[in-house]
Amino acid sequence: MKKIILGFIVCFGINSWAQEIQSPSKKISVSFSLTSAGKPTYQVSYLNQKMVEESELGIALKDNTALDHGFSLIDQVTTKVNESWQPVLGEQATIQNVYNQTTYYLLQKETNRKLNIIFRVYDEGVAFRYDVPKQSNLNYFVVSDENTHFNLLENHKAFWIPGDYDSQEYAYNETNLSEIDNSKLDMNNGIGVKSIASPFRVQSPLMLKSPSGIYINIFEAAVVNYPVMHLDVDPKKFDLKSDLVPNAIGDKAYLQAPCASPWRTIMISNDARDIVGSKMILNLNEPSKITDTSWIKPMKYVGIWWEMHIGKATWDYAGSQNAQNAADGQLKPSGKHGATTANTKRYIDFAAKHGFDGVLVEGWNAGWEDWFGNWKENVFDFITPYPDFNLKEVNDYAKAKGIKMIMHHETSGSVANYERHLDRAFELMQQYGYPAVKSGYVGKIIPRGEYHDGQTMVNHYNFVAQRAADYKLMINSHESSRPTGYSRTYPNYIAAEAARGNEFNAWSVGNPPMHETILPFTRLLGGPMDYTPGVFEIKMNVYDPAKKEQVHTTLAKQLALYVTLYSPLQMAADLPENYEKHLDAFQFIKDVAVNWDQSNYLEAEPGDFVTVARKTKGKDEWFLGAITDENARKTVLKLNFLTPGKKYKATIYEDGKDAHWEKNPKSYAIKTIQVTSESKIKLNLANGGGAAIRFIPIN
Repeated sequence: MKKIILGFIVCFGINSWAQEIQSPSKKISVSFSLTSAGKPTYQVSYLNQKMVEESELGIALKDNTALDHGFSLIDQVTTKVNESWQPVLGEQATIQNVYNQTTYYLLQKETNRKLNIIFRVYDEGVAFRYDVPKQSNLNYFVVSDENTHFNLLENHKAFWIPGDYDSQEYAYNETNLSEIDNSKLDMNNGIGVKSIASPFRVQSPLMLKSPSGIYINIFEAAVVNYPVMHLDVDPKKFDLKSDLVPNAIGDKAYLQAPCASPWRTIMISNDARDIVGSKMILNLNEPSKITDTSWIKPMKYVGIWWEMHIGKATWDYAGSQNAQNAADGQLKPSGKHGATTANTKRYIDFAAKHGFDGVLVEGWNAGWEDWFGNWKENVFDFITPYPDFNLKEVNDYAKAKGIKMIMHHETSGSVANYERHLDRAFELMQQYGYPAVKSGYVGKIIPRGEYHDGQTMVNHYNFVAQRAADYKLMINSHESSRPTGYSRTYPNYIAAEAARGNEFNAWSVGNPPMHETILPFTRLLGGPMDYTPGVFEIKMNVYDPAKKEQVHTTLAKQLALYVTLYSPLQMAADLPENYEKHLDAFQFIKDVAVNWDQSNYLEAEPGDFVTVARKTKGKDEWFLGAITDENARKTVLKLNFLTPGKKYKATIYEDGKDAHWEKNPKSYAIKTIQVTSESKIKLNLANGGGAAIRFIPIN
């Protein structure tokens, strides 16, 4: 690591002035200033073109003077940092962290309170945070608002979802900023709990594209002991203001100095590939707090899960699937329960036969008959199996086959109950050798009145990862707040959902074909996503002729998602019998890696297409995934990422000539060709389609 302190200046009095900080390449510059009233403001330029005009900064305190005016600059320190680090799991073996930083030390004269504002300027964007130092005049305090503005100059195209305090599971809207209006959305979208308080509030990360073709992404990093930031949009002035998710009594954050807010981030580039390839969010998080990370390993898994979503089986033992069947406490099995000992053994056999690492089982534990919709506190104890699921027998069988079992903990939103049982649940996992747990937070939160995205819940998600590390367990959270790079600090937080996943295709209006082309520009910037790809039986009427639901992709695109949507924990989501009908295509899922040395984004346009090539960890083997939206697409790709002078066998899984996500989604073709680093490959992607390629050296 190389860190250089450049020096500081001292200013006294309240004056209108500005200081400029530039990125290492000088592409991006930030101008920080205090107005004549001592209000902190900033501006951002990219290639000498203003992207964010003068925008106010500050924090409002409950029952106290706001930290947003009356400041003077008392000190300033600038540093240059050029370092690298190695993630435990990731898209790159080594991540570069190069930026220029300036800390502005401010004093509010009327209160004699200090506030520091720290700016880091990378070649791919800007990050800033509020830092409250230890001081006699400000110890414990309550944040009532954050007055952070992003004052944009133009009516950008925006890829957005509503600012819902309880869910990120929305399909993205593609409109101009001026057209954002939650009140005009169709809310018949399969989301069970919605908390939208404003028609003009959206979630971050917010992906934008200017009329002149500049890409801007507004997000945050290192959300620790703080609520999630949403954005209030002024559709006429294009000003975005931070909106912090409140707690049950309306406060935003309870803090004690010294402390710091999360980083507020603005990524900017004229090349969309710079946005999807950026590691700025990870870089802004603290290094790993886990010393021995040898037990944190990537996994590819199958599981008892999709059969419940399609209606073939149920989570609950009584087989009602209505979550309202436990009134008399007398549970009578219907024969539809999915998580039986026998069915689990079937999945274990399939996993062992095809080289998978693990098997997930949902619905194994008592409580599913009455788990949702009643704001009930005591639902699951996370240790008691149903009568038809024998924990020891299943575990012994899996161990004999070399398969790891993945635990499932659905909290039903009753977080207080989960925390009471957490250690006993983790001890049970240790006893039976489970390496990972998939946690779920469906429903309204208990403690009652809290939101999924509030400070209380952010602390809970982070605490679970920390406590799991004590037991050497990995966490995959669903329905949690969206990640902001905390997987760098606790790399056992191996994956999360926190967006609209593949299961919505089974029983709702589904995910439009452009959905997966937007996720790399939004949700995936903060960390790996357990999207659960790999569905081969696209149309749900196969299971029930009355069903109209379907997956909104081709089969080939489902393969490509294993490469385009990064996760070191990847599920083959479909039923074993559906894979056995298409073993040739299934071969790609068996072969594809989940941990990488290098990732090259070859093509990218939010809402349209993404193409990425990734090198397998520790091998001279590459995988390529290309996906498109509802429009068919032709492309020619250079293979210059391959090792020069070597020959490779490329196995190409592509859409058939007559493939179409809606009309003919299961049409695919597989071919093998020989290539080198000087070769080019032509790909024809069908409407809603994709292509997946494996490159292996020829000896």
